[in-house]
Formats: sequence, structure tokens, C-alpha cells
Amino acid sequence: MTHARVHATAEERSGPVVGDDLVPDARLIATRCIDIAAPPPQVFPWLRQMGFGRAGWYSWDILDNLGRRSARAIHPEWQSLVAGDVVPGGPVDFMAAVVDPPRALVIVLNGDGRIGARVPFSLAYELRDTEVNGVTGTRLVSRVRFRVDLPGGRLVERLLLGPGDGVMVRRQLRNLAGRAAET
Repeated sequence: MTHARVHATAEERSGPVVGDDLVPDARLIATRCIDIAAPPPQVFPWLRQMGFGRAGWYSWDILDNLGRRSARAIHPEWQSLVAGDVVPGGPVDFMAAVVDPPRALVIVLNGDGRIGARVPFSLAYELRDTEVNGVTGTRLVSRVRFRVDLPGGRLVERLLLGPGDGVMVRRQLRNLAGRAAET
């Protein structure tokens, strides 16, 4: 499935990423990566402020932010996210499971007994040092892991959520790279 390999090397797809243990029995695992011409401390604030009603998700705003444009600047009021905090997602909320600035952010679907208990889900962002165009940069490794434990779940995973997530995250990573490199 090409959406699971966008910009990721074979080593990145098969290697560990922070938060892998949060959904150990995932049926869909997709790793996507991008090089960003900015060091991790310059990239991490963009991730930390993500969320519906906050900075948005930097993807297709009409789909994941109800048409509200994602932030184009760092907002200090959204930089206090710590592990255990709620990350608003719109129709469902996430929880920050790992907040390790400037190296990692992992969010999970809230396991509140409704959707989160039936759809184990994690989305990890790991920021690795690299060189981009001769400057200190970031290799942003994103990994989603999930399983849909509902009738027709495997079909939903393969035909809807997997490809849809791939389209959304690809745009998200490109937009994050552009914004972080400009700051």
C-alpha cells in the first residue's frame, strides 16, 4: 500500500518509533517521513499546538478543521501541552500520551468507553536530527497505528481510513515542513 510508505525508507518503516507499544496489536501501521530544513526545537512547537479549535492539523482544513485555516504562526498559549492533556480532535478527542520536547509527540484516541475502546489508535511524531541542504534539520517520522474493532472494521481500515489518513498526513507533513522552515 503506497500510502503507508510516503517518503519513508525501508529502515524507517521496519524500525521502532516512539509510542509503538501503545497499540501493539494494530492491523494498520503506516510510516511517513519528511526532511525539514529546521532543527527539532524549531519544528516541535508546530506539533505541540495541533488540534481542532487550536492550530488545526495543517492538512486539508476543509476536512479536518471545518474550513478554519490551520495556524501559520506559533501560538504561545498552545505550547503548554503535557502528557495526559486532551488534544481536541473535532468529533472525537485525543490524549497526549507522550510529550518529549523537542524529540517526540504521541497522541492516542481517548479510550472513554465509546470509540476509543473499539478503535485503538496512536499517531506518533518523532523528530530526528539530520542535515538538510547543508543546514541542521529534522527528519520528521510520523507513524499511525490502529485497529477498528467494529463490524466491517477490516474493510473500513483498508478502504477508507488507511488511504484517507495517507492523503491527510502527506499534506500535513508538507505544510509542517514549510511552516517550520519559514520560522
